[in-house]
Amino acid sequence: MAVEAMTIYLFTSLDLVLIKNMLTGKTTLVTGCSGLLGPWLCTALIEAGAKVIGLDKEFPSFSRIHNLANKMQFVEGNVQDDKLILHLLKENNVTFIYHLAAQALVGIAARDPVGTFRDNIAGTWNILEAARQRRDKDGQYCGVLLASSDKAYGDQPNLPYLENSPLQGQYPYDVSKSCADLIAQSYFHSYQLPVCIARCGNLYGAGDLNFSRIVPGTIVSLLRGERPIIRSDGSPIRDYIYVEDAAQAYRQISEAMLRTDKLNGEAFNISNDEPVSVLEVVDLLRELLGRVDLIPQIEGTASLEILAQYLNSEKIREAIGWRPKHTLKEGLQEAIKWYREYVTRGGENFMPGGVELASNVVY
Repeated sequence: MAVEAMTIYLFTSLDLVLIKNMLTGKTTLVTGCSGLLGPWLCTALIEAGAKVIGLDKEFPSFSRIHNLANKMQFVEGNVQDDKLILHLLKENNVTFIYHLAAQALVGIAARDPVGTFRDNIAGTWNILEAARQRRDKDGQYCGVLLASSDKAYGDQPNLPYLENSPLQGQYPYDVSKSCADLIAQSYFHSYQLPVCIARCGNLYGAGDLNFSRIVPGTIVSLLRGERPIIRSDGSPIRDYIYVEDAAQAYRQISEAMLRTDKLNGEAFNISNDEPVSVLEVVDLLRELLGRVDLIPQIEGTASLEILAQYLNSEKIREAIGWRPKHTLKEGLQEAIKWYREYVTRGGENFMPGGVELASNVVY
């Protein structure tokens, strides 16, 4: 399938070599750093030679971010605090912001739409406005990479989604992502702010303790010797991207933005381009864990779920040469290693505050 007319700037082989040094010595701010993607992204930035400041409302003891405590700076605060954001940018001479902070659970969004809108929409415009003021008032470059999702596209008949597919979320979480993306695009078109958008498929991997999600929920259930419970009928189709691969995509996008302004305003889909059904993921995990005897219990009760939703990532592959290093099977094998250690340590008995656990229920 052709990429959207491919009018985007394409990096040469020399460009791809040069951008690898673009983060060296730069100060970066990662919001929402203690979640699933944050620790992996911070690791990638540190390895690229960047100074990293991590901002989050809290730093739970179970987060993998604490493995980096001696390598980066932690700041406790809320992205809705516009004065704090601007202070951090000025005092630390921040060159680039990775805006990951968000309320990321569909179920919570359905129960608390207003809180989700505040976190995901107001938090985004605070980050963008702070970056604009940093440039316009202080004359300092401040790029922004917004963490988005395939959910921003909403429910559409034409699959896979391309970056120029309309943003038409209907349910609270989806709408919050559609709105944040449109606001980011507005800041580019209205103020020429250097901003890009990264739209990922379903992230999975080490550090995800939201057991209502299919991958961690199924793995831990199988490790416990329990039948996984699927709330849907098992047919919804999604694509899944290993979290380390997504972190490397974020790093490469930001490096490319620092090399040229020709990518500003662009959105990039990040996917392994292997859409599968919920039941296929569960069956693959049963196979990898040697527990094909544990037949999933299919409830068929899930609501507010889009039946088919997956991405085409040809654009980022062609533009900056990013490729996922893990197939779905390889990524799940890496995830299993981490959760096996987690269960062995007794971690499955730990119910951290603020993490939505659903025992062995998956969607």
